[in-house]
Amino acid sequence: MKKGLFGGSFDPIHLGHLRCAEEIREIFDLDEIFFIPAGRQPLKADREATPFNHRAAMVRLAIEGNPHFTLSETENRRDGMSYSIYTVREFLEGRGSQGKWEPYFIMGQDAFEDITLWRDWEDLLKLCNIVVMTRPGFSFPHIEEILPPETATLYRFDDSKQCFRGEKGTSIFFRRLTELEISSTDIRNRRANGKSIRYLVPEKVFDYIESKGLYRTEG
Repeated sequence: MKKGLFGGSFDPIHLGHLRCAEEIREIFDLDEIFFIPAGRQPLKADREATPFNHRAAMVRLAIEGNPHFTLSETENRRDGMSYSIYTVREFLEGRGSQGKWEPYFIMGQDAFEDITLWRDWEDLLKLCNIVVMTRPGFSFPHIEEILPPETATLYRFDDSKQCFRGEKGTSIFFRRLTELEISSTDIRNRRANGKSIRYLVPEKVFDYIESKGLYRTEG
């Protein structure tokens, strides 16, 4: 069993998120992907997110009908900041009741380039395979350009699998996916400026945003 852990603000979730998740599921033959809306993100503390209940509701609507996608509200059940390492540990501690499975932690290239700013980031790399969704024009980096030398030396490039294999049994994968130039920030800005966001988000998410009046500028 292989499962993906896909965290993010999802403010709102859009078609780019869904397409990337579906491609990653196929590439790595994942049995399930958990969409994990963030609670309070330490590296985005300067922006107030839309209340969690709305973001979770939109994820639930977006993934409805896909048997491989599951919503997890675990970060809303914890107090304090939403550190990814706590979420991963919580999932892994609960593996016994779900049978043995291998975790794949999914993130964007920008996030991975800031990985050393994350809480207990070295433990995260040891506990999970890391799937990095790359930007256009990407070429495989020298891993030491991102990770400190003492950590980078623990990884060797595996040409057959196109990944960096670590000494602890986990790997770092960089994968180029179908490019959809959609961002949650752009969607919020469009709404604030009275522009259409139709066809950037699933129809049910569009209807939810409209019905709740989300992302409109007051006044």
